[in-house]
Amino acid sequence: MTFCATQRPSPKSGQSDGASEDSLHLDIQKLKEKRDMLDKEISQLIAEGYSVDELEDHISQLHEYNDIKDAGQMLLGKLAVIRGITTKELYPEFGLDMND
Repeated sequence: MTFCATQRPSPKSGQSDGASEDSLHLDIQKLKEKRDMLDKEISQLIAEGYSVDELEDHISQLHEYNDIKDAGQMLLGKLAVIRGITTKELYPEFGLDMND
């Protein structure tokens, strides 16, 4: 079956074209509201003195932290398997808090 750009996908069974179109309009309205909310949050952060570059750097550092934490958790898990204990039991040995 081929689909060309001028064809519209058929509505799901039980849906009329009007219901499908109404659903799309509702989705668009929700996305516009979300965009407006995010714009307000950005404006508030800028008003509080944050810069876009600073926020991007912070997000980048959080990603790096999470990657390192994931690697550490993986290593703790492998060590726990080798020792036949739970990962939780290793935390005190390495001075880790359960919230780490």
